[in-house]
Amino acid sequence: MSATKIDSVVAIRQFTLAVFYNASTEAWQFRILSPGGEVFGLNKIYFSPEAALKAGLEWIGTGS
Repeated sequence: MSATKIDSVVAIRQFTLAVFYNASTEAWQFRILSPGGEVFGLNKIYFSPEAALKAGLEWIGTGS
């Protein structure tokens, strides 16, 4: 069983963005929870929590 470390959880508009470290991939990822309960995200990996957060914000449409 691999461990997962949550770095941040952000509520934006009606979405919840979670940034986490996945020990099995040894990289950072993000997932987005919609108001209806669906989970969105890709299996892309990021090398810092800031990069994963930026990608998640861009996914939602609030990134720069």
